[in-house]
Amino acid sequence: MPIIWILGLFLFGLLTKNQKRGRISLWLSLSLLLLFSNPLLVNEAWLLWEYEPVPLKNIKQYDAGILLTGFTSLEKSPHDRVYTNKGADRLLHTVMLYKKGYINKVLVTGGSGALRKTYTSEAQAVKNLLLLSGVPAADILLEDKSRNTYENAQYTKKMLAQYPSLQRFIVITSAFHMRRSTGCFIKAGVAHDVFPSDFNSTDRRLRPEAFIPDESALAGWHKLLHEISGFIIYKLMGYC
Repeated sequence: MPIIWILGLFLFGLLTKNQKRGRISLWLSLSLLLLFSNPLLVNEAWLLWEYEPVPLKNIKQYDAGILLTGFTSLEKSPHDRVYTNKGADRLLHTVMLYKKGYINKVLVTGGSGALRKTYTSEAQAVKNLLLLSGVPAADILLEDKSRNTYENAQYTKKMLAQYPSLQRFIVITSAFHMRRSTGCFIKAGVAHDVFPSDFNSTDRRLRPEAFIPDESALAGWHKLLHEISGFIIYKLMGYC
């Protein structure tokens, strides 16, 4: 977390008895704060990392869209509804692809990564939203055992063995998460195309406010560095 680095340097600069090192630490702290709070720089980083959006005109016909969960909250009461977060574009774009006839079925993959028992699985929660959106129950397949991206791919591969008629797939997840996701599905032997959604990046546009420090840029760097770290770990583990 960049904010931890910044605070660490700031506190060291205040508490150290070495005045020279203290001044250097304080200046480094200020420099990092300005760097990581710049919305223009974090947007450029997102543009480099995220998969590019796929125009609908380039979409083929698929037997199933594989929708990765991770955008619902299972720990919010009352449990008579579904709570979503920013990643809900994954769901909305999946519904769009289904309604426009690009995908014939939706395979939802995701149990729960929570350490304690949850009320339901993410896949079931997403299924409820798909039903409310008009997707017939017969066209929704659930994989609700997986706890992470690696298991998403592995359990989906096993599930697809039960449906030999399904051959053409498109994976739908957040653009920042697509590198790890597509790597895991390739490793699992599931041939697919990709449809990134839930973008953190925006189109390049030079605006005066792009140079004004913004706290959301700090959160963006934390999210990006977290995903890059996860991707590297998955590579080292041989998951993708």
